Amino acid sequence: MTSDVVALLRDALGTRVDTTPASLDAARADKSGHAASGTPLAVVHARTVDDVQQTMRIATATATPVVTRGAGTGLAGGANTGTGEIALSVRAMDRILEVRADDLLAVVEPGILNADLNTALAPHGLWWAPDPASRAISTVGGNIATGAGGLLCAKYGVVRDAVLGLDVVLADGRLVRLGHRTVKGVTGLDLTSLLIGSEGTLGVVVGATLKLRRLVPGEVCTIAAVFPDVRSAAEASAAVTATGAQPAIMELMDAASLAAVHALLSLPAPTPGAAQLTIQTDGPVAASEAELIADVLRTRGGTVAVSHDREEGERLLAIRRSMHPAMETLGTTLIEDVSVPRSALPAMFDEIARIERAYGLVIPVVAHAGDGNLHPNFVFPGPDVPPAVWDAAGELFRAALDLGGTLTGEHGVGVLKRRWLADELGDDQWQLQRQIKAVFDPLGILNPGKVFTD
Repeated sequence: MTSDVVALLRDALGTRVDTTPASLDAARADKSGHAASGTPLAVVHARTVDDVQQTMRIATATATPVVTRGAGTGLAGGANTGTGEIALSVRAMDRILEVRADDLLAVVEPGILNADLNTALAPHGLWWAPDPASRAISTVGGNIATGAGGLLCAKYGVVRDAVLGLDVVLADGRLVRLGHRTVKGVTGLDLTSLLIGSEGTLGVVVGATLKLRRLVPGEVCTIAAVFPDVRSAAEASAAVTATGAQPAIMELMDAASLAAVHALLSLPAPTPGAAQLTIQTDGPVAASEAELIADVLRTRGGTVAVSHDREEGERLLAIRRSMHPAMETLGTTLIEDVSVPRSALPAMFDEIARIERAYGLVIPVVAHAGDGNLHPNFVFPGPDVPPAVWDAAGELFRAALDLGGTLTGEHGVGVLKRRWLADELGDDQWQLQRQIKAVFDPLGILNPGKVFTD
């Protein structure tokens, strides 16, 4: 059966079908450090919508599972491809099909990198706001599949706020066009929003109509504030939010993450135990808003520096953006992703400290403090997650839920969090979501074993 499927793919797609050992092995894993068991049947390097449709028709006819992949930068194992599965790569579908500056929209293929898109939009005076830390290496399609966020989302929104429509190939190969090109549109159910964040379990995104913003010249101010401990920094970030100020970026790094990044970048070692807030304001009121925020941070015990220089601001943000490479120098990393109400950030850091003590762990944490999204990092030797780390992670997830939060703010569920999904959704919503999955994918061939447990 395996050889029959590969033969059918080769007959239809020729050299697009890749069965080299290196490609098959690469398709098993992503940046999460988790790898699927076994070896995929083949990697299909799709270049056109027709390539995707033919792949899905063969998959349906033979009941063969398909896992859609972009750049493989996910952090939840959502695109990992294993035994008996086809890895459908859309990375080569990377064209910008249309830019309409007058309508503030672009139509793109899913394989284009986030950063490359914004480089191409800049001459038009436009940009796409979603800004994940992986923007230089992650695809727009992957951003859509996981419902990505990033550093700028507190002010400019997440992927769901920046997509007008999607072109999607269904499990049986049909192409459907969802959404609209207009500012408003409420005809029928919002299937576009349903597909965003669905992690390849409902269909294959082959095109996206994106909502753009204008690049507005103006001042950018960056604030770096150091606090004696992470709870003080978290309380200060909540105090900034309470003022009504809306910084473009507000990032928090605890002592362990700050020390690791300083070591990676060969910067002077930070004060032991110290945590840092990096905040950026932009637009016409950037300077006045920065001074307001700086005053709040000082009253909360922060040592504050304000820069009005864009390049200096980018150097400060480079410290935050270096978090993932810094963690990789420490060992294998399970990079987690929970969100809580912004006022609950201090309490969540208290819970993380409690879990560290209970399990004898150091859990470096960075947070998008502007929207309450935390990324605790579990670092361990070797390729396999130790049982104690899973136990600690489970306790951390339950703590986030108890504080009114969620299991994932932007990384998705993939394989790493599926065991806890029903805890957040409850039985009725859990069953409803599985029923919706069955409507889109009656044979269960789209990304099986991800998000939804069997």
